[in-house]
Amino acid sequence: MAIAEQPATRAASLTDALVPLISLAVVIGSALTLFGLDALDGPIQTGLVVCCAVASLIAMKNGHRWTAVEEAGREAMSSITSAIFILLAVGALIGTWNMSGTIPTLVYYGIQVLSPGFFYVAAAVICGLVAMSIGSSWTTAGTVGVGLIGIATMLGVSPAITAGAIVSGAYLGDKTSPLSETTILSAQMAQVDVSTHIRAQAWTSVPAFLLAALGFAVLGIAGPAPQDVVSETVELAKLGEVYWITPLNLLPLVLLVVLSVRKAPAYLALLASALFAGLQAVVLQRDVVNVFVRAIDGSVNPIVGSVQAIWKAMANGFTANTGIGEIDQLLSRGGMDSLLMTIWLIIGAVTFGALLERFGLIDRLVRPMIGRALTTGRLFLSVCASAVGLNVVAGDQYIALVLPIRVFRLEFARRGLAPQNLSRLVADCGTVTSPLVPWNSCGAFMGAVLGVATLSYLPFAFFNIASPVLSVLLGVTGFKIIHSQPTSELEESK
Repeated sequence: MAIAEQPATRAASLTDALVPLISLAVVIGSALTLFGLDALDGPIQTGLVVCCAVASLIAMKNGHRWTAVEEAGREAMSSITSAIFILLAVGALIGTWNMSGTIPTLVYYGIQVLSPGFFYVAAAVICGLVAMSIGSSWTTAGTVGVGLIGIATMLGVSPAITAGAIVSGAYLGDKTSPLSETTILSAQMAQVDVSTHIRAQAWTSVPAFLLAALGFAVLGIAGPAPQDVVSETVELAKLGEVYWITPLNLLPLVLLVVLSVRKAPAYLALLASALFAGLQAVVLQRDVVNVFVRAIDGSVNPIVGSVQAIWKAMANGFTANTGIGEIDQLLSRGGMDSLLMTIWLIIGAVTFGALLERFGLIDRLVRPMIGRALTTGRLFLSVCASAVGLNVVAGDQYIALVLPIRVFRLEFARRGLAPQNLSRLVADCGTVTSPLVPWNSCGAFMGAVLGVATLSYLPFAFFNIASPVLSVLLGVTGFKIIHSQPTSELEESK
């Protein structure tokens, strides 16, 4: 019996590689022109699905079967399963934390402690410390960050600048924490010890954060004046009337930190904290729960009503009815369904990136950069440009992290550049710039949970902008560039 021959596949041409990128640029540009910031409410997602079709057609033109395209799609979905469940858990957590009084308590105490003058700096430092402790920028932004946005609203300071400070602090902590999965991945891919990688990162992360803190301090003093809001005394009194404000309300946050430090999976830690907050609300915030349940269906059975309240808050978010518009707007948030649009965006972006990688379209663009990088400075710039570009094109920080290391690792070894130079560079340019792209999984997440459009906080994410610049400058100047014995071609092939 004759065996059917597999069709020969052709290597991707430069034109093949450029067509999907041009399609993406046209789609994103058209969506932003026609719909503005509302482009993320469906138009960009639709465009990304169309771009996936363009990449698929190019792959098939080059002889790849549709089954290979499907396999690439399955791999893309598999790679973001964890992220999707984290997103859903964060949505549930925001809903139950609002109902349980956790976020109102953070706002209540925060307003009394923080002042507009140093609020932005404090927000960045707080998020940096929390993210460093638990090793997750997403968890930090989805919990403490949400509370800080609430405080900013009550103080009348800029939510966009506050979001920039939150993102700056969250990513400082994420990239310098030994618990962070991106930190561990960067070190592992570059074949360097995690502690060595973190020490190398300090030479860019610390100066970048100091520059960011200076920027936030200037904005706090000379930036936009606080807007007129409802009297702070009235706000605090109203929160105290609606909720029982007590440190016990912060137990869900304590539980989340403990589980994160003990290296529990992020999804399980977030979901456990969300469920605990819901149960705690039934005990400590009975009146809040009763009002919420009556708004659902008028149920008066306390047991059934409690189950309904927890379930509804996790699924569709919590709705506050305090009588003060600013407070109701602040606390009426969350729910898994509030992040479905973000999940749609991530699915489209990551699948598009996976197709480009699987069929050699990204590789066709990146590898020629090595030959043109004749100096160390140009090599560093090429790596950084690749990482930032992949965040824009592939829409996923892991592709932006893994692919440049895989492509440039041997070249760094050939030139006698220690691997921690590469791991630091890719972390500075790949991990840190991911929340600056609206359709990237990180940018979509930050915009969704903080309630501030990615393009609105982008100019104020000072740390995320400064880190790649400083990292490239090290390569140009040669400062703190660690050298090793150059690797020969024979050794590379072993």
